[in-house]
Amino acid sequence: MSKTQEIFDLAAKGQLWAGHLIPGYVTSESKLETRTPIDDSLIGYIADGDAHTVDAAVKVARQTFESEVWSGLSPVARREVMMRWADLIKENAEELAALDCIDAGKPISECQNTDMPATIETFYFYAECIDKQFGKVAPTDDSALGLIVYEPIGVVGTVLPWNFPAQMFAWKVVPALAAGNSVIVKPAELTSLSAYRMVQLAHQAGVPEGALTLVCGLGEKVGKAIGLHSDVDMVAFTGSTEVGRYFLEYSAKSNMKEIVLECGGKSPQVVFDDADLDKAAPSILAAAFWNMSENCSCGSRLIVDAKIKDALLEKLKVGLSAWKLGDPRQADVNLGPMVEKAHFEKVMGYLDVSQKEGGKVVVGGKVHTELGSGWYIEPTIIDGVTADMTLFKEEVFGPLLAVTTFTTEQEAIQLANDSSYGLAASFYTQNIHRAHKVAKKIRAGTVSVNGFSEGSIATPFGGYKQSGFGGRDKGIEALEQYLQPKTIWFVE
Repeated sequence: MSKTQEIFDLAAKGQLWAGHLIPGYVTSESKLETRTPIDDSLIGYIADGDAHTVDAAVKVARQTFESEVWSGLSPVARREVMMRWADLIKENAEELAALDCIDAGKPISECQNTDMPATIETFYFYAECIDKQFGKVAPTDDSALGLIVYEPIGVVGTVLPWNFPAQMFAWKVVPALAAGNSVIVKPAELTSLSAYRMVQLAHQAGVPEGALTLVCGLGEKVGKAIGLHSDVDMVAFTGSTEVGRYFLEYSAKSNMKEIVLECGGKSPQVVFDDADLDKAAPSILAAAFWNMSENCSCGSRLIVDAKIKDALLEKLKVGLSAWKLGDPRQADVNLGPMVEKAHFEKVMGYLDVSQKEGGKVVVGGKVHTELGSGWYIEPTIIDGVTADMTLFKEEVFGPLLAVTTFTTEQEAIQLANDSSYGLAASFYTQNIHRAHKVAKKIRAGTVSVNGFSEGSIATPFGGYKQSGFGGRDKGIEALEQYLQPKTIWFVE
């Protein structure tokens, strides 16, 4: 039996589990059901943590950090442990992909072929970076020597989203731990299973148990407690802008801990009249509907030159015909369900409002109640969306693509920037001069030209405006944000 089928069978029996991983802490009997969005069936349980659980994790993390059993290791020694962990992640990739599929309702093919390769790459990237960070020597005269060194911050809390469970774990936890910090992981209560397994593999690889702990439970209890704890030095959070604001408040009310936020998005896709529509159409669809559009960088606003709108929409309709909606455990399925009933109802509310405000459904718009949980929404393109409409302004996190037209280049740029968000953007043109000019003028953390992309593991990812605050994921920049500079000044 394959590991994938083994996970699916355990889920069918309701036997999957994610508990706290805190040395010396006895998990209470309090637990929460975890259900799969595929058919809303019970697949297992997670531990139900609270402020006392967080306090236990913080105490252990602080003691471990001060003991220097991890933070004091030589960079080479820490790299070796992290490389062993990366190897174990690679060896167990099939299991982790199956856990994310059943837990989040993500297509198994994407979990296996996209999410896990990117996750593994992240592990190796930061493991290799550990012994390649250098300090500086300040320019001085002969009477002094000024050294600028970089040290781990201390105890770092990572609060993770539900849409890419394994990959977001890697983006946050791996660089924070590689930098020498003690890290507390709080996975989303909807998708805790792969995080639990990856922390187990970390301990197996040799990461001290107190240097990497896991606390499961609800965000309003566990996440809030991490944010308010005065012995947590930093919190890295990915999720909604609304919750991101809470972490800024928690910091102000406690110890003014450092906060790194990667929040929402309403990313534009701008198509100029000289674009190659045949090449653009597949990328536009991927940006709009990949991962059921449950993606912060989702290209949910299609801003297209009025002269080519009809031609582009025809190509998008043809392209969408190849996207299969269904049970994400099947290898040929491209789109699964919304992650939970409340989110499904939220997305349906946006679909209803968009039509009441004058939007016209071009393709899609149907709900397939005959599939599993019934939370399956066809990828939907809505034409006639103007800048004053709800669908243009608010993040949906569901498969609704708003179509807006423009007539001039300046109007296109203005529409692209007409948002409180600024996480990502893409645009299509064959004019190299326009490409340079527009890329500079769009206010977003990642701008891709003639394709949809979030860059690579080597490029920083984060947003402008209400899409982010305090730092970046990926790239050397992510590792550096978990370090703090210190000046050491020697006087003759």
